[in-house]
Amino acid sequence: MTGAVLIHVQHLLGIGHLQRARHIGGALASRGVAVTLVSGGPPPPWPIRSLHFVQLPPIRALDARFGLVDDGDRPIDDELRAARVRMLLAAFEEAGPDALVVEGFPFARRAFRFELDPLIAAARQAGACVVCSVRDVIQPRDDPARHRAIVDRVRADFDAVLVHGDPSLVPFDAGFPSAPEIADRLRYTGYVTEPGPAAKKDGCSGEVLVSAGGGPTGYALLQTAVAARRLGCLADAPWRLVAGAGLPQAELAALRDAAPPGMVVERFRADFPALLHRCHISVSQAGYNTVLDVLRARKRAVLVPFAAGHEREQLIRAERVATLGAAELLRESELSAERLADAIERADRGAPTALDIDMNGAATSARLISELIERAPARGFAVTGRGTMIL
Repeated sequence: MTGAVLIHVQHLLGIGHLQRARHIGGALASRGVAVTLVSGGPPPPWPIRSLHFVQLPPIRALDARFGLVDDGDRPIDDELRAARVRMLLAAFEEAGPDALVVEGFPFARRAFRFELDPLIAAARQAGACVVCSVRDVIQPRDDPARHRAIVDRVRADFDAVLVHGDPSLVPFDAGFPSAPEIADRLRYTGYVTEPGPAAKKDGCSGEVLVSAGGGPTGYALLQTAVAARRLGCLADAPWRLVAGAGLPQAELAALRDAAPPGMVVERFRADFPALLHRCHISVSQAGYNTVLDVLRARKRAVLVPFAAGHEREQLIRAERVATLGAAELLRESELSAERLADAIERADRGAPTALDIDMNGAATSARLISELIERAPARGFAVTGRGTMIL
């Protein structure tokens, strides 16, 4: 397989979106595809290998209210928007891709239409296939007009929607009830996970491992974990708290000051999957990557899904995992030291159910994108009348 693909990804709080795009890009590269990965969020905490990486002037969410700021914590302005559009279109022209993969849009990232609309227009003009890459659950919206607009945009401009999930765990219509209207575009890829085991580094077995994703959220969970341990919860076990890369330094210092003996507090760990495989119990939010790491490791787990600002995406995923017996669920609205300690002790007494779900999403995504390119007319589309996809 030869060809070229450009992937656009924008992460705002955590790094899950970027992780997923990186894995898919790596799977495409292993098929001989030249991949350009364009990221609009903060620079990643690890190197991007085997891909041509383009970092746009970063935009991130200041907090859970999703106010957008630049790398100096200033509200974004038209100058920044224009600079990003210029860089993005230049990257597209340099890559000359056969396919454009847009992460999330049009189901999410509407605030980035200023750069996505011209990017998609450029891809259509060049005859490149246009693909939406979207996680298993999107934030549900009780807005029929919004659903209609998404359906219309998919049918007008996208050749495929790759859903990185397994319907046996969470069907896409759990977050997007209009999914049947784009059924001819939807393809479940399975979950996109880290390809292969992580290298083992320092850390001990039998830990209570408390993590809060890759972004600045999760401080309340980490604080509560410290309080639960001070109540005597699994006091004979070593505890490790892993904060997100974006957690403010002052909050990290406060956690370290409050931590009792036997508890290690540290920032983002690139070898988190290896730590998880060695731990006794995992306590975490319910982001896409974290839940997959927990399910792969088959560890006792407590999920406390992020729910600020009426977010429901993590709750939907966590409820399904808990219903199937693979984790204990504690809602963020119910979070307290006592309730967290109870949930950890319930997990300690039980054994998680192993779930049989498809986790080959990176390779399947790469295959589907490659097939879309191969079956399209020369610099044309895999749809007839922008209606029926040939896959």
